[in-house]
Amino acid sequence: MSEYVTQETFDKMREELQRMKGVDRPAASKAIAEAREKGDLRENAEYDAAKEAQGMLEARIKQLEGVIATAKIVDPTTIDTSKVTILTKVTITNIANKKTVTYQIVGEKEADLKEKKISASSPIGQGLLGKAIGEIAEVHAPTGILKFKVENITI
Repeated sequence: MSEYVTQETFDKMREELQRMKGVDRPAASKAIAEAREKGDLRENAEYDAAKEAQGMLEARIKQLEGVIATAKIVDPTTIDTSKVTILTKVTITNIANKKTVTYQIVGEKEADLKEKKISASSPIGQGLLGKAIGEIAEVHAPTGILKFKVENITI
């Protein structure tokens, strides 16, 4: 599945991958070699821990390589603000409690609720995608159906 990301996030992912391959991978190999030198591998907890850490690192490298290979970079200058799409900022009002909040719709990799960035694949994100100003989005949440009115859409 493709991940929609900004150029900035794509660059950060590539930097992280290069660091893992160039710094973390050699460090993991060194830790295994040092633990191996300490004797019997059957009873060497340090060796087991180093091998486990290396396995998790390799899994993360493989996962990140997959995301980078299938990532779709979205250019903010080409976004249509007539309806809610990926990378738009949408101001919504909860119909039930009249609270208004603004979220940016982003890919899963960039989602961060503290920064008011929600994933397009989240229940709220899915409910808002394609809606225009004035429309009501019905979101199926674990607590029931929530209704949000789209107040504004910007970049």
